[in-house]
Amino acid sequence: MTSTLRPSPRRISVAPMMDWTDRHCRYFHRLISRHTWLYTEMVTTGALLHGDVPRHLDFNDQEHPVALQLGGSEPSDLAKCATLAEQWGYDEVNLNCGCPSERVQRGAFGACLMAEPKLVADCVKAMRDVVSIPVTVKHRIGIDDVSEYGFVRDFVGTIADAGCDVFIVHARNAILKGLSPKENREIPPLKYEFAYQLKRDFPALEISINGGIQSLDEAEEHLKHVDGVMLGREAYHNPWVLADVDHRFYGAAVSTLTRSDIEAGMADYAAKELAAGHYLGALTRHMLGLHKGEAGARGWRRTLSDSKRLSKGDLSIFDEARRYLTDEVAA
Repeated sequence: MTSTLRPSPRRISVAPMMDWTDRHCRYFHRLISRHTWLYTEMVTTGALLHGDVPRHLDFNDQEHPVALQLGGSEPSDLAKCATLAEQWGYDEVNLNCGCPSERVQRGAFGACLMAEPKLVADCVKAMRDVVSIPVTVKHRIGIDDVSEYGFVRDFVGTIADAGCDVFIVHARNAILKGLSPKENREIPPLKYEFAYQLKRDFPALEISINGGIQSLDEAEEHLKHVDGVMLGREAYHNPWVLADVDHRFYGAAVSTLTRSDIEAGMADYAAKELAAGHYLGALTRHMLGLHKGEAGARGWRRTLSDSKRLSKGDLSIFDEARRYLTDEVAA
């Protein structure tokens, strides 16, 4: 079969990352890139059906396009949560079939769902039946010692038959016992060729690749084989990597934004969030990688991490951090 790469709106995306990609992080990333597709942290169906829905689903209109990632394995529960996602204005619902943590496994979802493709298909169908926004799946290429390509091929084929046409492939196995989530992101070998082969075998599907990608040059190479690239930890620890995404991958004009512009935008945002009663440090913690590799970055990070000033909501912290950078650069 001939591969047919499609002009995907998810050409570049930022992965859903627990404790990281909250709404403050997404707002920050959106200031840097207008078009990068953003994902929430994983939200479990139980948290939505029995918890504080606004706390989990509230987001800023400027975040669009933004997708809600759900964790769950009960079709009817997922359908209810997908309906909530659409009602709240999300642009996509994504089902987590890739998280290997033992806590998630105890909830019978995440990567362990790869062993039950028919159940995943039922989940996808239940969600697609009740929403008009895309329903997508993020998954690994295998679980434990299952290393044959046929496993992920059959998984994707079964889910595709249920109507899912967008798959985000973290190109590593998930080891369900014996490795921590962090180790599961590093120890199982990357097999990008599996994602490429999925695109060749299912040319009508949209296939994105995830795992270990650290630069836009690498992303460009992957995009010769698949429809989209999902950046993870690199986008968080070095967020300025997103600055050229719009021009390079979406045809936008060359950005004239500077890091100082982004800081100023976050300072304005922080003032509004403080007025609403939120903690300043919840915002600044996501910004600490903005000046990675630049002179003065250490002092800038230290200033934005000053717990005493953060607890007081001291907005002058932004000006002081910028001066610290300027002083070191000038030196």
